[in-house]
Parts: sequence; C-alpha cells; structure tokens
Amino acid sequence: MASPTTVRLRYQTIEIGQTDIHICTLRDNQQYSDPDDEALQLGICSASWPMFGVIWPSSLVLANHMLDYAIAGKRILEVGCGMALSSLLLNHRRADITATDYHPAAEYFLDRNTALNDDKEIRFERLDWSEDNSHLGQFDVIIGSDLLYEDQHIEMLAAFIARHARPTCEVIVVDPGRGRKNKLTAKMTEFGFSSQHIKPIDTAYLELPFKGHILTFSRNS
Repeated sequence: MASPTTVRLRYQTIEIGQTDIHICTLRDNQQYSDPDDEALQLGICSASWPMFGVIWPSSLVLANHMLDYAIAGKRILEVGCGMALSSLLLNHRRADITATDYHPAAEYFLDRNTALNDDKEIRFERLDWSEDNSHLGQFDVIIGSDLLYEDQHIEMLAAFIARHARPTCEVIVVDPGRGRKNKLTAKMTEFGFSSQHIKPIDTAYLELPFKGHILTFSRNS
C-alpha cells in the first residue's frame, strides 16, 4: 500500500529494557485517510480506522514480556499487530517473526519502522481471522495484544490460532481487561490448550496502572 495521505505522524523512541525501538505512528487516534475507500470496503469505518496506528498500553506490556523470551529455533507470529511493536522488537533480536493485521495501512508502517531500526524486512500478511486462505503455515509461538473488542472475535481468534499453531505451541495474549478473557480461555481449552492468567510484574513504563492480564495458553504434542 502507498503512504496514507493527509495524516499527521509522530516519531518516537520506545525503550524496552535496554533496547531502543524507533517507531513512526499516527500522531493520535483522530487521524484518518482512506481516499480510495479501501478500508471502508473491508468494513473499517472512519472512527475505527486510526485505532491500529497508535501505541496502546497492551502493546507495551507485550513487548516488555517478549524482551527476554527464548526465541531460538522458534517460528513466531504476531496477530492483529497494529504498529507491531513486539514484532519490531523480536526482529531486532533476530527472531523468526511474521506479522499480520486486517488494516490495509499496517504493512506500510511495518516496512517504514523496520527501516527506521535498520533491521531486516518482516514478513507480513494482511488477512481476516474468519478466512481460511492464508499462506502463513504453522508456528511455535503466537502473540497478540488487545484483540478482544467484540464477543464475535473470540471464536474467530481461537479458531485462527488453532489453524496456525503447531502441535506444541505457546500463545501469549495481553488483554487490557475488556471482560472477555474467560470466554477466550474456554475456546482455547476446546482446542487442547491449558491456560494461565498473570498480572505483569512491573509496568512502571506505563503512564497508568495496568488493569489487564497476560494470558498464556500452552499445548504439547
């Protein structure tokens, strides 16, 4: 996709532990640019269009959680990546990372931010969780943050994860507390995953206390 037009941008450096990630985002969640109605045709209205393009607390929690995560030999997928902060961090760590999002502008920002950090290109695929036509394959680790906006997303997300999870797989979802974590857990249990809900230990990097949880789902072959 070409650069979104008529939007104001923000450049910042986010410190994750001792690692600096340089990132270009939308200036705020009031920006909008869909001149060819590409997003509108995908069902993304003007109000929800900018939501992908800013850094949310859950994405900071996920990135900090992945800072010391064991990556050797693991194929990792970030779903609903938005600004893909965790993918940028993992790519900087030389992980095997693939990113996905439904938003048509996500890939543009991913490529731009990968270049800002002088790192190799991150594989990206734009897709809908409800569609079973991706070429992603299967993964050892699947991660995401702030994914559960509506009840209808729960079954679609769980089924999407199950399709792309290797027989032995760990899934990490940071949920800010939208009231759907137990419903997701129930669905993941149906696909053979055990679960653990934990509170992040240190969130001093956030402006406000984090009310959500890190949801970890594990399955062994």
